[in-house]
Amino acid sequence: MKIRILRQQEPDSQAYWEAFDYDGTTDISVAGLLDHLNYNDDIINDAGRKTTRIGWDCSCMQGMCGACAMVINETPALACETFLYNLKTREITIRPLRKFPVIHDLIVDRTLIQENLKITDVYIGKYNPKENEDHRHQYEAAKCLKCGLCLEVCPNYTNGESFYGAMYANDCYLVYARNKEKSADMKNTYSAHFGNSCSKSLSCVDICPMNIPSLASMAKLYRK
Repeated sequence: MKIRILRQQEPDSQAYWEAFDYDGTTDISVAGLLDHLNYNDDIINDAGRKTTRIGWDCSCMQGMCGACAMVINETPALACETFLYNLKTREITIRPLRKFPVIHDLIVDRTLIQENLKITDVYIGKYNPKENEDHRHQYEAAKCLKCGLCLEVCPNYTNGESFYGAMYANDCYLVYARNKEKSADMKNTYSAHFGNSCSKSLSCVDICPMNIPSLASMAKLYRK
């Protein structure tokens, strides 16, 4: 099996493709594959040349942290939840998410996600709920990993300067529902950074690894 990885040594350096050969089991995830390629002290590419270890990020390895988000065979996904036998191909291409600055190889800088939340004060703060809360949907919306996969596929998200994406809509809904003193602010900031720019392609719903019903969050806020 041929593994092609888009690599970049430094944030400002030129990206390049490097290929590796793999002849092991397909009963492992892409995360397991990257671990396998990095295992030996000497990392050898498909040309037989020694190269550097492949940079990638992970934490839980159980689909709960979102750190290993990347683009696998042109589909944004979590490496720990993407298994080789499901890819059904003898060549696998892996590249970093394209909507974020690259730090090293498959590691990207997603700081902007949290910075936008801080700038617009989208935090629950003191728990001050409304009456007749929709606890089931709040639980679903709160599953967001901030992995960035929804932003990767969103046709409206570019640099995060004005439109903040589906994860922002879910967070606005949570604050709106759980702190009634901030309700008016959430409606305004939601319109400014999501509602007025979303084209409803719903690619975010299809790609979400946690299957968050973001459309329901949008509908609940539009209703208000």
